[in-house]
Amino acid sequence: QVQLVESGGGSVQAGESLRLSCVGSGPIRRIDVMAWYRQAPGKQRELVASCTNEETTDYADSVKGRFTISRVGAKNTVYLQMSSLKPDDTAVYYCKADLWTTDLSSRRLTAWGQGIQVTVSS
Repeated sequence: QVQLVESGGGSVQAGESLRLSCVGSGPIRRIDVMAWYRQAPGKQRELVASCTNEETTDYADSVKGRFTISRVGAKNTVYLQMSSLKPDDTAVYYCKADLWTTDLSSRRLTAWGQGIQVTVSS
C-alpha cells in the first residue's frame, strides 16, 4: 500500500522558519508530481506549491518568495522550506503525490498524506 508520511510541523513565532518533509513508501514505480496543500479551519484546501521534477515548480501567490519546494525523485521525497512565516500560514499541511504503482496493473494513483499542523503565533 502506498503511503505518504509528513514530518517537521509544529508551532513557531512569526518570522521564523520550518521545513516540512514528505516521504513516499510502498509499491511506487514513478512519481510524476509532488505537491503541498494546506487547509485552515473553515476554509477550502488550497494548493501551496508543486514540483513536477527537480526543475519545474509552481507556487501560490501568497507564498512566493517565502516558501521553497524541492524534490528528491530517487527517494520519493519532497520538502517545503517555509521562511518568514506569518499567522496566516497557520493550517494543516498535506502532501500529495500523483504516481504510478509497481503493481501488475500499473495503475496511476493520487496519494495523500495524513496532514501535519503548522501554527504561527504573532
